[in-house]
Amino acid sequence: MVNYNGMLVSSEEQSWSNNRSFLYGDGVFETLKIRNQKILFLEDHYFRLMASMRIVRMEIPMNFTMEFFEEQILSTAKANQCADSARVRITIYRNEGGYYLPETNLVSYIIQSNPLENLDYSFDAIPYEVDLYKDFHVSKQLLSTIKTTNKMVHITGSIFAKENGLQNCLLLNDEKNVVEALQGNLFMLMDNKLITPPISDGCLNGIMRKKVIALSKSMENIEILEVSISPFDLQKADELFMTNVVKGIQSITKYRKKEYGTDLAQQLSEKLNESIRN
Repeated sequence: MVNYNGMLVSSEEQSWSNNRSFLYGDGVFETLKIRNQKILFLEDHYFRLMASMRIVRMEIPMNFTMEFFEEQILSTAKANQCADSARVRITIYRNEGGYYLPETNLVSYIIQSNPLENLDYSFDAIPYEVDLYKDFHVSKQLLSTIKTTNKMVHITGSIFAKENGLQNCLLLNDEKNVVEALQGNLFMLMDNKLITPPISDGCLNGIMRKKVIALSKSMENIEILEVSISPFDLQKADELFMTNVVKGIQSITKYRKKEYGTDLAQQLSEKLNESIRN
């Protein structure tokens, strides 16, 4: 029996009560976008997911092939009538048993899908203000670069943003460098240099980050740099924008008293849409 909101119920009725992802954050996940019944960047997502499982020492079942996940994801989206345009989350968690030390490294998974309004990536040049979130820091370590089910820094940061009328917050690592936004990787344009924090600083090894870097290399007069960004650098930037697979590219228009342009972000968004249509 477990006590759920003051009621004693059997643990079988509350399947989460022994779920290690719920109890210990012992899970990894991927968020994907479906467009026209096709999973965008499927290979990148698959290999990142497998790498994440290896990092946290989960046992990868023999049937966990890319084709298997493609079939499972698309069938879920079709069942939810959103296979044309959808956000999908696949969560893999270690099977129940044990406390901090698990009894097994075998895994289970859950796939969820929700419809998205837009088929392509939309670019919104709307007011989008951010500030630093300083209460908690992102650790400069390998675990910070993957998607685990422990996202307390991002949750409390999101609450802080809402309480202060902000659209987003920027996160710092334990060396006080800016590493990412709450919902994605960070890019900064300064004097024709497009700068993004290196993975070694503790930012997410983002799929859209990788795509934007590749798209930027095809543009003239833009130099791509993966170097640390200090909070003081933000005040000198010409543009700031964040990236993730569901949104694509989101321009940041204001940080404290500094306001930013959106030209490069819009150009990259157009190039991104061209690439997924081909």
